Amino acid sequence: QVQLQESGPGLVKPSQTLSLTCLVSGGSITTNLHYWTWIRQPPGKGLECIGYIEFTGKSYYGPSLKSRTSISRDTTKNQFTLQLSSVTPEDTAIYYCAGGGTGLDYWGQGTQVTVVS
Repeated sequence: QVQLQESGPGLVKPSQTLSLTCLVSGGSITTNLHYWTWIRQPPGKGLECIGYIEFTGKSYYGPSLKSRTSISRDTTKNQFTLQLSSVTPEDTAIYYCAGGGTGLDYWGQGTQVTVVS
């Protein structure tokens, strides 16, 4: 059973860089044709796909956050990381990691990130 667990700071100050890590167990992030995704849900809004990193290590980003986003991985630790720079209060959201053959087969429980000065 593949399990994902997000970790990172719950509070971030404006203009700082948000960094979250997703630890994957029960499966490998290098499995062929598997994709590992970051999604967020701001309060009162729907889910937004931030981007994903594929089994080759190449990353793809959604258009709205592309200029501020970086997704990387550490294959030795079987985890992948989201970095979102220059955060504002509008980046306050529950952040989820997900993955699998569709990129959304397995989900972490989500972690609340609040941007506050």
